[in-house]
Order: sequence, then structure tokens, then C-alpha cells
Amino acid sequence: MKVLIVSDTHGKNKNLELVLEREKNIDMLIHLGDVEGSELYISRCLKCPVEIVAGNNDFFSSLEKERELMIGKYKVLITHGHYYYVNEGLGEAYKEAMARGIDIFMFGHTHKPILENRNGIILLNPGSLSYPRQDGRLPSYAIMEADDEGTPKFEINYLEK
Repeated sequence: MKVLIVSDTHGKNKNLELVLEREKNIDMLIHLGDVEGSELYISRCLKCPVEIVAGNNDFFSSLEKERELMIGKYKVLITHGHYYYVNEGLGEAYKEAMARGIDIFMFGHTHKPILENRNGIILLNPGSLSYPRQDGRLPSYAIMEADDEGTPKFEINYLEK
């Protein structure tokens, strides 16, 4: 299974379109918020399942603020992250994952890619495709691929400017 994970596109979908051209045969797209009205457009671009949660800039959206999903044998929480104060660190996100039995906590909001394994809990932020804030400021996204046993492998990828 191949899952494309993106966040913080802020209604600017050109880089998402480039990623979709680059990453063929995805089985699922997860968008971690701040779509700013592009949720229908994004859903219609793909023939696979699309999961989108609301971000702090999705003011008039009916999107849920977070969702729990099963991806293979893993319990995944998708959220934008601002309710867990991710700009201040990952402590609240980690505590929430522990309390809810979450294996993979996916979030956005900071516009900086993060991939951390903290005591068996994966904390993943794909960064931003529209307004990256990490050193080098390259738009970023993540790929999650599961092998035949269902073990996930994660990769953060970048678009050149």
C-alpha cells in the first residue's frame, strides 16, 4: 500500500498536481489540513480514497478536525496539529497518541517536515507544499509504504524550486 501524505497547500494546488504526476499508483491520499476550499478539487483529482481534515485556516469548512483511521494493522490519527500545540514541540501530540493507543500520529501546521519514532509511536509531519518553513524552504510531502507484512516505511520527499 502506498499512501501520499500532504499538508498546508492553502488553496494553491500546482505543487500537489506535480506530486501526483511524480508519485504514480498511490492507494490513498491524506491531507492534514489548510486546504482552504480545495477539498472537492483534491478529491476529484484521484480515484483512490482521500482523507482530509480541517486546519486552522479552513474557517468555513465542514471537514472534521481529526480522524482515526486503520492503515493496515496501524491505528493512525490524522489532525492538523494546532490543537496539540505542535509549534511548541511534540509533547502534547505524543501524550495524546499514548492515551489513545495511536501507532502513527500525522499532523501539519508547522510547515516543517518531521519524522520521529518516539518509543514506538511514529510522529509525522510532511511539511508544506505551498509555504515551506524549514531550512532550504523546499516544498515537501511524505510517502508511507507498507511491505507484504504491513510494516510501514516512511520517506519525506522534496520538490525543487
